[in-house]
Amino acid sequence: METLISVNRAKQVCLGLTFSVLMTNVFAQEQQIDQIMDDGVDRTQAAAASQGRIDSTQGEIDKLISEYKRQLKVIDGLKVYNQLLQNQLDAQVSDMGKLRNSIDEVAIIERQITPTMMKMLESLDAFVKRDVPFLLDERNDRIQRLRAAVQSADITTAEKFRAVLEAYNIEGDYGRTIEAYNTTINLDGANREVSMLKIGRIALIYQTADRAMNGVWNQSTRSWEAITDEAFRNHIAKGLQIAREQVAPDMIMIPIVASEIE
Repeated sequence: METLISVNRAKQVCLGLTFSVLMTNVFAQEQQIDQIMDDGVDRTQAAAASQGRIDSTQGEIDKLISEYKRQLKVIDGLKVYNQLLQNQLDAQVSDMGKLRNSIDEVAIIERQITPTMMKMLESLDAFVKRDVPFLLDERNDRIQRLRAAVQSADITTAEKFRAVLEAYNIEGDYGRTIEAYNTTINLDGANREVSMLKIGRIALIYQTADRAMNGVWNQSTRSWEAITDEAFRNHIAKGLQIAREQVAPDMIMIPIVASEIE
């Protein structure tokens, strides 16, 4: 009986030991599984962290590439702009050369045009002296002012030349106008106040205030000739009124002295 109990007890002990060994192995395997799981979690977290760094790095790379492309476009635009500026600069350099040549030419022209203007004034002066003697004070004063202007350093050459041409134009206009003015002329050795009627350069006629004395300029003899025909007296008076715009234009008869043809 005791032997049977001992055997049973031995079996129980063996079973207990076996169970203990099995539990120990199970516990050890559970620890290994937990360690494996923890290692997997760590690797997963590490992989996630690495992927995050990769994504962040890729984002930075994308930004750099985008910035690089933008800078390339800026550089291309600057190249086009610089080329445009270069073209403008080349054109300005060319224009400067042309202007420099023009300035040199203007200096030459100015040196040549001043003597030409002086000759033009001398010719104008001589013409006035030979012309029908109307408005002589006005015309001679104009020539004297032009002489002073041509010699002045305060007036540009262009303005001087314009003034000389204007004087020529005025002289040309005298041949197409009718004018009346008061002046003093020498008649029979005495100075007399007269009204002067100028009709272009065709006729220059005087009349005294009382209409008693009338005369016409003879360009051939360069002297005054008395008008004795009473028929012209009223026509001359009416011509003076027309020139002064006191009456409407009308037909008048005037004496004309034919010039000799040289």
